[in-house]
This record gives sequence, C-alpha cells and structure tokens, in this order.
Amino acid sequence: MHTPQTRGADETALASHARVVLEVDRVLDRIAAHAGSDLGAEHVRRLKPLPTPERARATLQSVAEMRGVLQRDPGWSLGPIPDVHEALAKLGIEGSVLEIESLVACSVLLRTSRLARRDLEATSVDLPRLQGPLERLVSKRRLEKRLGATFDEAANVVDTASRELGRIRRSLRGRRSELVEQLEAYARALPDRVRVSDGSVTVRAGRYCLPIRREGRGAVGGIVHDESATRRTLFVEPPVAIEPMNEIRELEIDEAREVHRILRALSDELRPLSEPLLNALDALCELDSIKARAHFAISHGGTAPALEDEGSGHYRVVEGRHPLLVATGEDVVPFDLELGERESVLLVSGPNAGGKTVLLKAIGLISILGQSGVIPPIGPGTRLPFFRSIFAVIGDEQSIEASLSTFSAQVRNLAMILRDADEASLVLIDEIGAATDPSEGGALAGAALQRLAPQARLTVVTTHLGSLKGLAAENDRIVNASLEFDSVVLEPTFHLVRDRPGRSYALEIAARLGLPPSLIEEARDRVGTEVRAVDDLLRDLENAQAELDVTRDSIESRNAELAEREAQWTRRWAELERREAEVEAAARDATERYLLDARRDVERAIARLEDRYAAAASGDDDATTAGAAREARDAVERAIRESRDGRPIPGHAPDSPPLRPGMWVRLRGTQRTGRVIELRGRRAIIEAKGLRLTAKNSDLEPVEPGVANAGESDASGHAAEERDSVRQPEIPVQMEIDLRGLRVDEIESALLPALDAAVVADLPWLRIIHGKGTGALRSRVREVLSSDRRVPGFRSGSTEEGGTGVTVVEFQGS
Repeated sequence: MHTPQTRGADETALASHARVVLEVDRVLDRIAAHAGSDLGAEHVRRLKPLPTPERARATLQSVAEMRGVLQRDPGWSLGPIPDVHEALAKLGIEGSVLEIESLVACSVLLRTSRLARRDLEATSVDLPRLQGPLERLVSKRRLEKRLGATFDEAANVVDTASRELGRIRRSLRGRRSELVEQLEAYARALPDRVRVSDGSVTVRAGRYCLPIRREGRGAVGGIVHDESATRRTLFVEPPVAIEPMNEIRELEIDEAREVHRILRALSDELRPLSEPLLNALDALCELDSIKARAHFAISHGGTAPALEDEGSGHYRVVEGRHPLLVATGEDVVPFDLELGERESVLLVSGPNAGGKTVLLKAIGLISILGQSGVIPPIGPGTRLPFFRSIFAVIGDEQSIEASLSTFSAQVRNLAMILRDADEASLVLIDEIGAATDPSEGGALAGAALQRLAPQARLTVVTTHLGSLKGLAAENDRIVNASLEFDSVVLEPTFHLVRDRPGRSYALEIAARLGLPPSLIEEARDRVGTEVRAVDDLLRDLENAQAELDVTRDSIESRNAELAEREAQWTRRWAELERREAEVEAAARDATERYLLDARRDVERAIARLEDRYAAAASGDDDATTAGAAREARDAVERAIRESRDGRPIPGHAPDSPPLRPGMWVRLRGTQRTGRVIELRGRRAIIEAKGLRLTAKNSDLEPVEPGVANAGESDASGHAAEERDSVRQPEIPVQMEIDLRGLRVDEIESALLPALDAAVVADLPWLRIIHGKGTGALRSRVREVLSSDRRVPGFRSGSTEEGGTGVTVVEFQGS
C-alpha cells in the first residue's frame, strides 16, 4: 500500500503490494525492453522514486539530454556491455589470473567505454547532466589494442601473442604433421586382417591412434585408448607413435604454460584498473538505462514534468495518459487535471467501466515515474508536487487466510493511511466505502475524506456512493470530478470533467441489457426522492453541457471560417496595393518621359530664339523674349525634378477632389481626356472620343471642362462635329491585360482586341501579364507584337512592373 523511496529487502509487504496494484514493474519492464544490454535492462527494473526533488529533476534532465542525442542520431547505440563484475572482483585478489573469456569481456568493456565517451563528447547537443557518467568512462586505447591483438573472434589466443608461443605452435604443427604421415604409412603396411577399411588416423584422449580390428590387437601392440560402440574396433597408439607423441605432449605443455604467462601478464596489467573499470561498467549501465528511458519518452512523445518542492505547489497534469495503455499502441484519451494548493481531495464518480480505476492508476504512475527519473506520457505545462510517500488501495483485497472481507481489508488499510499519511503523501483509494451497507459505508468514507483533506497533500478516490457527491459543498478542499459518459449510446468517452459528479447510469444500462421496462420503472420508484432529484439535476447539467459543446464547436468553426476569409481579403488587399503601386510607378515614368520630351522641345525653341536674338543684345524686346524662353526652360526642369522627387506637378495635385459621374478627367501622363460615366469601386468608366475606357481612379485627375474640350478637338477643329455625326462603337479599353492561364494557341485571339482598343483609345502603353513559367506564353506574345505594324516597340517589365513576367508595349506615336 505504501511506496517508500527505497526498494530492496526493507520493503514491506504492503509496499510490494502497492507496486503490484499500480503495476509499476510492468511499466518498467516495457521501458527495459528499449535497453541494449541485460545490465541496462536490469538497471531500469531497479528504478525507484528518488529521495529529493533536486535529484529527480537532474535525472529527468539527463533523460531529456539523451533524447536530444537520439533524435539527432536515431541509430546511435552504446555497444555491447558485458557483465564482468565477477572478473573485476577476482582482479582484486593479488596474483589471480583471469580466464580467456573474462579478458575478452574486459576488452569489449574497454572498447564500449571509449567509443561511448567519444560519441557523446562529439555530439552537438549540450549534455551537462550526462557529464557525471561520462567522466566515469575509461579510455585506455593501448591496453584495448593489446587485448584485441591477443585474442581472435573465437576467443582463442593467437599465435602472434608472443614470439615464444609462435615458435612452440610452429613446432607443434610440424611434429603433428610428421606423426600423421608416419602413422598413415604404418597403417598402409598392416595386413588386411588387421586394418579397418577406410580407417584413418584419429585422436583419442589427446593421443594419435589407428583404428584396427580387435583380432589384430596382438599383431600391432601399443596402447589401446578407446573402442567403437560395437567393440569390434580398437583405437590403438602403436609403438612407433609413442615417443613422437610424448614429444608433442611436451610441446603442448609448453604451449599451455606460455598461454598462462600471457594471461597472467594481461591480468596484471588490468589489475590497477579494476576499480575504474567497475565505475565505467556502472556508468555504461546507467547510460543504457537512460537511453532506454529516452526511447520510451520518444515513443509516447511526453515531456518532463516540473517537480515542485516537498509540501508545496499546485497539481497540474496536461494531457496525461496511462503508461501501459500508451505502450500497447492503443488510442488513449488524455486527461487534464489542475488542483490548487488548498484543493487536496479529488472525488471521481460515475458508472462502472467508465475508466475511473484507470485514471486512478495513471495519476499514481505519473508521479512515481516522474520521481524515478522516467518521463511519463504527459504534455508540456505539467507541474507535480513531490510526494515522499504514495499509498494505494485498489481492487479486492480480501484475505481468507487472515479472515478479512473486502470491506475489512479496506478499513484496515484506511486506518494505516490515516496513521501515516502527511503533507507530502499521495493517497489513492478505489471504491471507497464499498462492500458494505451504502449508508454506513458512505458515512465512514465521508468522515475519512474530511480527515484526509487537511492531512495528505493529495487524495484521489473513486466511488459510486451518491452521499459522497455533496462533500464538495461542505469542504472547499474537496473537488468533484467525473469521467464523461455518452447518455445516448451508454458508452464512456473517458474525458475527465472537473467540478461535476458523475451519474451511475445503473438503471439505463440495466434497461439496455434487457431487463423489463416495468421492472426498471418499479426500481426507479424505489429510488429515494433526494437521490432522484440529484440524478435529475446531473442529467440537466449533462444536457446543458452537451448544448454548450455544440454551440462552442459551431462558434469555433465560424471563427475558423472568418479567419480564413480575413486572410483571403488580406491577401487580396496586398495584391491590389501592389498592383496600384505598379500602376503609379508606370504613370510616374510616363509623366517623366512626357516632361523630358517637353523639355527637349522647349530647349530646341530656346536655342532657336537665342540664335536669332544673340546679335541684338541691346534690343529690349529681344532680351525679354530670350529671358522668357529661359524661364520656360527652368519651369520645365523644375517640373521634372518635382516629378522625380514625388512632389506634385501641375495637373497632378494629390488633393484633387474625389471623382464623381459627369466629371471631366485626364488620364495621367497623357493628353487623353474624357467624362466619367460610372464609378465601380477603385475603377472608373470614362468616355473619350466616343470610346469607353476602364481605368483606376488613381490614374485619373480632374480637369476643367474647357481644358477637356480643347483636348477633345482635333487639328481641324471639327472633333465635336464628327463625334455628333458619327457615333464610335463602344470598345472596352484597359491599360493592362492578364493572359495567365491561357494556352499558347489562345494568346493571339485574346491579345489582338486589347491592342485594337489601346490603339483606338490612343493609350501611351499597354501592360501585358503573361507570367514567367516555361516562357512559352512570353514567346508567343512577342511573336504577335513583332508582326503587328501598329506596335512601334515593346520591352520587358521593370522589377517594379513584374520583371520578365510582363511585356510593356509603348505606343510612342501617341
């Protein structure tokens, strides 16, 4: 029942029972499966809650650091970790010699230790919490290489381990080969009655022998070392082989002596490192355990909780899940739970199979794992108090041997909890007050919870007793909660709802399972008035909550739709502003070109005047004329400077009155004038010389009717008369055409009407948008323009105009 901060022989039976009912060991087994070695897995299984919040926080941080390493390099591993505890303990005995297998294991340990330290020190992840085990790792490359050069993959001492060993083994191979050849020749010389057909030289009891028939034993002599299963064949070392075999045996003894010397030398070299190697082994086991916990954290995607100091802090779990359910890969409904410092009892009610016990265990496991240095399956923002002790009463704890019923066992455990729980305790009780008379059980449970409220840091209990649901109104430390249940399909949703007790749904479930309706109604009548009133109130609350959920979902959907529309309008507005800026830049360029042309005309006129009156400097009229010419040139240059600086020029005042139908306007940068027929938002329809044009409002400037009429007259002064006599067809005119999305064979039919309208309307330019893409549309546009005699020239758009995705036609003759 009580989970202390140590695990071992001092654990009580109740503490072991708590680990069983909370299934702590099953969770640790799941985590241990991620370890790369048996020692690392065992380290995981021995995990226990750490004694202080500081140590628990540091261990959680080390797991988070290792998770960063694995996320950057998912395939990284520590390498094999051999169990050399006995070998290292033997090294502590002076003069002891390790066996070949132990020395090979020490070689593997040295290599794993060195590579682990190299890899972790080379990583770009900051590892302050892993520095402790890293510093205990040993790196002895020379000794590691010597051990590796002494043994082969089959754990045999190689010939090159020493010169003497190489010499001995060469002699052994030579003498053995000679003896085999000698025995084969001897066997061929034996008579058929003695020799075994297809018999060959073999080894028995370490001696070279020949197989012979039993009846030929006297003819061969020598020493019998073995016989066949049928006893018809004897394996005999003939006299000719005894002396050579003795020499081979002496060489074998020399070989064993040299091998033992090599092993003793290596053991002596390892002896001073026995303690550092033991520390390195423990560090590797710890790192493997941390790596297993990091893999577990990656698998469920949880984050390390913030652990408060003992006896303080709020309780807040975000997206908590039961670790075992997560490990099975099932879809788990997470729970959120937050309790203030004064809220110390959570009373969870609701129907059977609603998930109350799973929630209870999940709360206990999340705290135990977090305090044991395991990142539980929780979300960011989780803050947990640090519990010194955890009590758990879950399941049927009756004992026939102890003559205890379920209720008696629960009462006994409850008495121990009331005796031992303190301000740093977590208490978990499943179905408190059950297995006895509901009224008495409820009264006893209520009194116990009132006592535990100020005594324990957090008490979480589950119950079906309706009388306990009103405790929250009596004590502000007690909080009701329930796991949501779908009243329509009568199935749990497993969503934790705070501040609302749950209904049992017993009668509804019974009706669903087939009990007669009349029986259900009779049972309903037998339920007390007060219980029915509470049940009706809870039903009304559930219905109201369902309506609120529907309304909330509708509002969220509507908000998402409005946000998308706002984003669309924002994009459209940005595009319009960009297009407007492009048109304004184009208009300014046209105005500058117009002024430059005007300046050239003025300069030519001034030059003619200056040449004409240069010789008549004393004539007042002549001087006045020359001065006026210079003033005209200065005015033109000033207008050009103002246009470049973005200041207003005549006819382009930014404070012009707003456009309205009937107003006379001029197209900026041209002498084209017309009358506003209709306004359409940012665009206006104007009539000029019998044609209707569409232009942006920013491209138009108001002019006096007299100026407009003058602009409307042609050279012969008969424009108005012609306009009255011949009505021109209405051609929609725009200074820009967008061909994106068309096929190449559709370009000409779309572009020619736009050129016709631009020429008839005497536009200064036409901007053709075809996009960049593969360049096919641009090539076709330029083919059409090059073959049209009305197009004096064209160019690619400037950066502000759209670059190579735009072609600008310039009607210089306009």
